[in-house]
Amino acid sequence: MDQVSDDAGKRESSESGRRESTQVPGRADGELFLWRRHPNADGVRTPGALKRVLKVQKKYPPQQFLNRELGLLEFNRRVLAQAENTTIPPLERLKYLCIVSSNLDEFFEIRVAGLKEQIKLGAVSSGPDGLDANQIFKRVRDQAHQIIEQQYIIFNKDVVPALAAQGVRFLRRTHWNEAQSAWIKNFFLREVMPILTPIGLDPSHPFPRVLNKSLNFAVELNGKDAFGRNSAKAIVQAPRVLPRAIRMPPELSDCENGFVFLSSILHAHVGELFSGMEILGCYQFRVTRNSDLFVDEEEVKNLRISLQGELPQRHFGDAVRLEVADNCSPEMADFLLQQFELKPDDLYRVHGPVNLVRLMRIPDQVDRDDLKFAPFTPGMPAALQKKGADMFKLIRKGDVLLHHPYQSFRPVIDFIQQAATDTQVVSIKQTVYRTGADSALMEALIAAAQAGKEVTVVVELLARFDEEANINWASRLEQAGAHVVYGVVGHKTHAKMLMVIRREDGKLRRYVHLGTGNYHPRTAKLYSDFGLFTCNEEMCSDVNQVFVQLTGLGKASKLTHLWQSPFSLHSQVLRSIQNEIKLAKSGKNAHIIAKMNSLLEPEVIMALYEASRAGVKIELIVRGVCALRPGVAGLSENITVRCIIGRFLEHSRIFYFRNDLAHEVYLSSADWMDRNFFRRIEVCFPILDTKLKKRVIDEGLKACLQDNCQAWEMDGDGGWHQKTTRSAAPKSAQSLLLQSLAGKPSVNDDDD
Repeated sequence: MDQVSDDAGKRESSESGRRESTQVPGRADGELFLWRRHPNADGVRTPGALKRVLKVQKKYPPQQFLNRELGLLEFNRRVLAQAENTTIPPLERLKYLCIVSSNLDEFFEIRVAGLKEQIKLGAVSSGPDGLDANQIFKRVRDQAHQIIEQQYIIFNKDVVPALAAQGVRFLRRTHWNEAQSAWIKNFFLREVMPILTPIGLDPSHPFPRVLNKSLNFAVELNGKDAFGRNSAKAIVQAPRVLPRAIRMPPELSDCENGFVFLSSILHAHVGELFSGMEILGCYQFRVTRNSDLFVDEEEVKNLRISLQGELPQRHFGDAVRLEVADNCSPEMADFLLQQFELKPDDLYRVHGPVNLVRLMRIPDQVDRDDLKFAPFTPGMPAALQKKGADMFKLIRKGDVLLHHPYQSFRPVIDFIQQAATDTQVVSIKQTVYRTGADSALMEALIAAAQAGKEVTVVVELLARFDEEANINWASRLEQAGAHVVYGVVGHKTHAKMLMVIRREDGKLRRYVHLGTGNYHPRTAKLYSDFGLFTCNEEMCSDVNQVFVQLTGLGKASKLTHLWQSPFSLHSQVLRSIQNEIKLAKSGKNAHIIAKMNSLLEPEVIMALYEASRAGVKIELIVRGVCALRPGVAGLSENITVRCIIGRFLEHSRIFYFRNDLAHEVYLSSADWMDRNFFRRIEVCFPILDTKLKKRVIDEGLKACLQDNCQAWEMDGDGGWHQKTTRSAAPKSAQSLLLQSLAGKPSVNDDDD
């Protein structure tokens, strides 16, 4: 759930963040005069990008656009509503709370860090919405405080009691009995105290370097120590190797699943660390730091080496947020703010654990399926159900479409593993954006290289929070003899492409897999995405040309079917919108349906406004941020915007244009954002098979548009309300797709 913005566990294991004061952080549309300073592909400012922003500001009224940062917070309100929903199993509701925390962590690490840098450097320019950094920061601060306050109310007053009623309890210090207290003390002395390093603050012990997002305790003391020192403050850093919630034996906890917060254990026994001193107060705190990496493109000679030098510093970027327990004294809060060079606006008091993200592990520790979403088995197309099915033979019969997570990701793994061992396969090429630290696909590529096949892997080293895993894979691939390239500096390689070249009957034949999601088996169980297998010669030729661009040098070639960023995707999307406008003006029905994660690019938004005024029916399904204002009189009356927030993260990008009954359907790795159009390598590919095209329309678009259970609709002011229809039968897109696709063959994937 990237509501699980690409993964609470991943980001937690990479507690990160650094930025030099002269750097400019991740992109915000107002960084006009700073563009030369920031080469990160998400934040780069090229002369062309600068001209586009200036053009937007000059040409388009700012009141026609909504703000990106505020839209991200609105998205988290919708995720938070899932935690409030009593029809959802309680352990899943806990997950949603953790997801909100994870999302907000990244929001502060990247977006708020960017705003603070702009304010510090005096940026006065604004994005399409007309708000400058100071205005945005003030609104973000107010809304973030509201969301976090509501999050902890739900945690304490709703989710925790609901779990307790089912025998899953968090045992607070004030309720420990004698036996529990004895067990906890023993645990502290045995497992915790030996690895703690309390730091008393005095002239010889300055304030320690505090890791990004780590759990820490500020202790107020009275008295003198063994050396006669009289320090009033100390810092205790909680060991990162320990879980934040420790399971207590059932016979002691008086329930099936009893947990004690590590923070409670440290609170109870912090006095053991300061013998003979009086403890006046002990307060947990956590600091969030700027996590954007900086690699100077003008100086870099080897991207991997430069990035490896930058990664160790991520833990110590400029502080952007301080979280403290609500019992923290004003004096201590002020002291901590001073140490981190933060202002009162950056302080967030919370009533509970300061790091809810780490509670994401609790559901996995509780063996209660009745408190979780019902398990399911991903379905398999009929032609692929036979064990050991020849993937190449099946693809030659016709294109194969997979809809994850309802259908299994296993065929993608089988495809690469078969290619690795097939003696007729001579070459494999793949892009890697996110694949995880443990990947059967990557192991298959390594095996293929070791077997002497030509293996080329385009590894995106700047995939945020996956940099270390990707560096490790790049190293292993190179050791195995694979060709490893890092794409184009300044343009993240975000396209999802896999090509296998096989010698058949004396000729070389290409097979291709294209997808909307990452080659990541774990997220393929959580994210809704489409993947297409094809051996269509023209499509395969297009994919080959993109790989040539990524690995070699030369001018961009004209592609037959694929739309590609940064060359043709933006213009092709605009052309398709203009075509629907032309049809509408000629009196014909015109219709656009587009599903994506974010809609921000101003020229596309203005084209959609024009299409609406021309009478084109426009239905947008936008999971996250949408800068377009729907349903505004005289501007966007024919545009609706909705999103689906459910069990799975809606991740697929689907673009439908009616085109006078041609019903064009495209799948893509790209959102309609400035970065995806101009600063990333993306591909958008058509579905040519009529049956598969109908599947995408029915499963990917119509199901979402008919949902009246998990759908939210957006108004012209950027507010969202949940779609409910009392008179109609309940329709949940994700539930219906589970029923129709999971655990059995797809109707349209039968073997002709």
